[in-house]
Amino acid sequence: MARIEPRPLRQWPKEMREALAAMTPEAPRHPPLPTEGRSKALNTLGTLAHHPELAHAFFTYNGHILRGTTLTLRQRETLVLRVSAVRKNAYEWAQHVIMARDLGITDAEIARIAWGPDAPFLDPLDAALVRAVDELIIDGEIALPTWEVLSAKLDVQQLLDVIFTVGTYETLSMMMRSFELPLDDDLHES
Repeated sequence: MARIEPRPLRQWPKEMREALAAMTPEAPRHPPLPTEGRSKALNTLGTLAHHPELAHAFFTYNGHILRGTTLTLRQRETLVLRVSAVRKNAYEWAQHVIMARDLGITDAEIARIAWGPDAPFLDPLDAALVRAVDELIIDGEIALPTWEVLSAKLDVQQLLDVIFTVGTYETLSMMMRSFELPLDDDLHES
């Protein structure tokens, strides 16, 4: 049971429709996320429905991370899965394992991301992305050896997107864990 119950859909303020629309960036680089047979994340959205102004601002930002990022979708999901694993966030993990599988990330690759940057058979760039998550969460910065690997493969915009993706999902994890959000019913079915 959540510390503060998410608002049921029928009780969302009218401003939430405009807030949700903000999740589509003006010039998306990536297609919309699949919705057919996917969780609607109503516990997360229902919690944010308590604060539609914040939801609007966050959805604008998160829309970039989801659909406007300069990273590949695979890179984005690698970062999000690692944040979820480090933070032991079952809600975020369950949501993004589904998304990762949609992108063709195998269960073996997902397990390597959860294992950490020293997991066997991890691609060097993926290992650097996973290590960057750990360093950002633990130290608040990407260490020089990791930076050198990332900056050899990624441009400045992509490096910024790495940092801001980690920050976004770190913040979401803090909210989910602090509110003790339970998994949505439709996540249990996935």
